[in-house]
Amino acid sequence: MVKRAMCHIGLTGLFLAILACLSILNAPGAQAQTVAGIEQNFAGSLTAVPAEALAVTGAFYVPVYSSVSMSQGKLRADFSVTLSVHNASETRPLVLKRIAYFDTVGRLVESYLKAPIALKPFSTVEVFIAATDVRGGTGANFVVDWAAAAEIAEPAVEALMVGSVGSGHYAFITQGRPIKVIGKN
Repeated sequence: MVKRAMCHIGLTGLFLAILACLSILNAPGAQAQTVAGIEQNFAGSLTAVPAEALAVTGAFYVPVYSSVSMSQGKLRADFSVTLSVHNASETRPLVLKRIAYFDTVGRLVESYLKAPIALKPFSTVEVFIAATDVRGGTGANFVVDWAAAAEIAEPAVEALMVGSVGSGHYAFITQGRPIKVIGKN
């Protein structure tokens, strides 16, 4: 009886895994999110760009991995990437001036904003890149340029990578790093 139950569970799991793979392969929009996607998908997170001058500015560099080499370079695992930009301010809008995706050799792959957008306090926008979109490669990255009209909490910018190799599933996060010029004073 136990062996029959284990076999049934194994076949059910196999069936569900096949269905999941087929749904991923047939999913519409299996490539990167479109440029218009942020404005459409996150309309509830957005507000009007402030009319006053943007006196505070900053930028984040976010390393991401759409592909990772494994087994001494003999195997490549492809990962989906979700970049999240969070307005950490409770009271002020955060203006995003640029969200740009670069590949391993530093070439621009995609620019996700046609014009600056403003996030409501405590709101978030995301950019999604499917695991099938390997244009970024093993050393891909995002640059996020932001601004505000006055003093504001620094935004939180991070990326989540999710993928699988065989029966193993992997997920990891990278955090954006503020871009600061370092050198002689």
